[in-house]
Amino acid sequence: MTVSKLLEVKDLNVEYRTDDEIVFAVNSLDLSLNSGESLGLVGETGAGKTTTALSILQLVADPPGKITNGEILFEGEDLLKAKKDSLRHIRGNKISMIFQDPMTSLNPVYSVGDQIAEVVQLHEKCSKAEAKQKAADMLEMVGIPNDRYDEFPHQFSGGMKQRVVIAMSIACSPKLILADEPTTALDVTIQAQVLELMNDLKVKFNTSLLLITHDLGVVAQVCDRVAIMYAGEIVETGTVEEIFEHPHHPYTIGLFKSIPTMDDKVDRLKPIKGQMPDPTSLPSGCSFHPRCPYMNEVCSKFKPTMTNVAGTHLVKCYIHEGKFESSEFMEEVTHGR
Repeated sequence: MTVSKLLEVKDLNVEYRTDDEIVFAVNSLDLSLNSGESLGLVGETGAGKTTTALSILQLVADPPGKITNGEILFEGEDLLKAKKDSLRHIRGNKISMIFQDPMTSLNPVYSVGDQIAEVVQLHEKCSKAEAKQKAADMLEMVGIPNDRYDEFPHQFSGGMKQRVVIAMSIACSPKLILADEPTTALDVTIQAQVLELMNDLKVKFNTSLLLITHDLGVVAQVCDRVAIMYAGEIVETGTVEEIFEHPHHPYTIGLFKSIPTMDDKVDRLKPIKGQMPDPTSLPSGCSFHPRCPYMNEVCSKFKPTMTNVAGTHLVKCYIHEGKFESSEFMEEVTHGR
């Protein structure tokens, strides 16, 4: 069976420039997403996850942001070369985005129903009455009674506002949804409901999903594949099973070690030592080497390349390239989780 690539990001570089410095936000990033697939983009705050999503929709504000290199192929078309009219047709119609804070995504002076109807009418060229009916149907689909159509965002709870934003994002049956930490501001119970809703809708509409998060538990619940991002680049990628059962990059291993488990009794969690590098002055070689407990001299001099370790599992690490050996590190990898 041939798997079609819906989205391919190749060698993407994004910078933010001020009078005094350059922030290297995304650095030679490669990413792909198949039709109907869910990919979790995971990393610490400041890793470049949101900038990556904004770049796909050409929403990086210029200035100060600028895409300096790369290709973003959606259904074979390079979005970086697309004309404004073409992008307007794609945004909200073929690619939708769910932002982190639903309150700032909704206009406080328009009813939630009218905001959904506006999206429908813009892209589907239907009558006002037809758009209103579809907006009401979308609200029902996400669990909001259509008698709340004329209510305003301030009359909804955080979880309900997020449902409205999801209804808006799927109104035109897009092929791809970019979800930027859609459950961060919600409590655990509402978070579970929203994730279940997104899963159901993804299956129903066969929509691809790029989920940006720092929560590996959310990835396990929603995604098919995972891409671990650090300092603006992908350092490990594979299926959920490959990454969760046998993480291979020291950073990924560190992320899992910092998560509490029901099985192990410990007095303290094991955080990754050090800080994310300053994006205005990234370290030479492997970006993670200043924090890596297995660092070798070669790590500080040259950039590692993606190496296949099993199946679809790829990792950027010199140990896996065979440049040097670490029995302690390989014990971690072999032991898995």
